[in-house]
Amino acid sequence: MDLVLIESLGVDTVIGVYDWERTITQRLVLDLALATDIRPSAAADDITLTLDYAAISERIQAFAAAHDFALVETFAERLADTLREEFAIPWLRLTVRKPGAVPAAAAVGVQIERGTRPEAS
Repeated sequence: MDLVLIESLGVDTVIGVYDWERTITQRLVLDLALATDIRPSAAADDITLTLDYAAISERIQAFAAAHDFALVETFAERLADTLREEFAIPWLRLTVRKPGAVPAAAAVGVQIERGTRPEAS
C-alpha cells in the first residue's frame, strides 16, 4: 500500500459552537494520508491512474466553502465520507486542526482514520 500525502492544507470555513463563530470564517489546517497503489501511474507516468492531489485539494476547498458545522468532528467525518466516495479511496487518515481555538495551544483538532487499510504488497 502506498500513500498520497497532502500536508498543511489551509481552508476557510464557518466552524464553531459559539454564536460569534457562526458569523465569521475561520482557518482549519488539514493533513491527509490517502491509500492507493501508485505503481500503475508510475509505470505509465499517467496522473489519471493515481489520486490527483490537486483535484482532491480543490474538492476540499469547495467542501469547506459550501458547508458550516459546529464541530470539527463533524467537518472531519463528512469530509472523509465525501472524499472516500468521490475519489474511491479505500482508506484515509485525516487530521483537522483549528489554530487559535485555545489560547495556550498552537491548535486543537481531531485525527480520524476511515475505511480499510490495504495490506502492503
